[in-house]
Amino acid sequence: MPRYPTIEDVIGQTPLVQLQRLPGAAGAARGNVVLGKLEGNNPAGSVKDRPAMSMIRRAEERGDIRPGDTLIEATSGNTGIALAMAAAIRGYRMVLIMPEDLSIERAQTMKAFGAELILTPRSGGMEYARDLAEQMRNDGKGHVLDQFANADNPRIHYETTGPELWQQTQGRITHFVSAMGTTGTITGVSRYLKERNPGVRIVGAQPSEGSRIPGIRKWPEAYLPKIYDASSVDELVLVSQADAEDMARRLAREEGLFAGISAAGACWVALQIAQQVRDATIAFVVCDRGERYLSTGVFPA
Repeated sequence: MPRYPTIEDVIGQTPLVQLQRLPGAAGAARGNVVLGKLEGNNPAGSVKDRPAMSMIRRAEERGDIRPGDTLIEATSGNTGIALAMAAAIRGYRMVLIMPEDLSIERAQTMKAFGAELILTPRSGGMEYARDLAEQMRNDGKGHVLDQFANADNPRIHYETTGPELWQQTQGRITHFVSAMGTTGTITGVSRYLKERNPGVRIVGAQPSEGSRIPGIRKWPEAYLPKIYDASSVDELVLVSQADAEDMARRLAREEGLFAGISAAGACWVALQIAQQVRDATIAFVVCDRGERYLSTGVFPA
């Protein structure tokens, strides 16, 4: 009997595509190439499929969890969806804690995978959700994988996302841009790429003051993810909510790339870089797809 791939088997190996119109004539004249890594092509629809499966499988290997256990996680959306999928595959009860103001599409998708949701006040943000997950763990209500402190998060990007980018660009990548949430993607990819070429520049996208961009965070010092290695990021660029939302609309209309808001923020940063350098190969992470944001009003009805 042939062995057919499972859902787990098709996580990763996502396409890397070149933007054609947004870089404009100036970008082309400078000899720059801007590339988007389509992580929305993963089975649960985002870059978080990689760490979600990694955290569960490696926790199983260590004997920390076993099928039938309850898993608890604070999430702004994509990690929750990915964990809900992974829990469904591996046989876990999944309890997800998320602020009440996040898009309805993401909440509905988590429920579709069988997860249970606890919504927290908008005013408390992700900090309150993280505190509640920790309290539930301390009360013995389940296991917290903790994407913010779990080394299996950046590890999977070191093992898969980084090598894919290197291979897909044939080692030509000069800049890597990623939105920063848990910081797992940027930390793991940076480690791999800089081992291959210390000259690769790693740029993180963070929200400007007052901006609320799903998937991009600037954490207070007390909540800074433990997995984050500041030395792995060469530059932080602030993105406004208006610029990220406008770029999301432009990506869809001018490139046919229907991406989420954090992906658009990373794209905005990549295009800023393309206006400043020459003969560069600039790759950014398209974290997820735009369908998850239709209820937010970012895209025209």
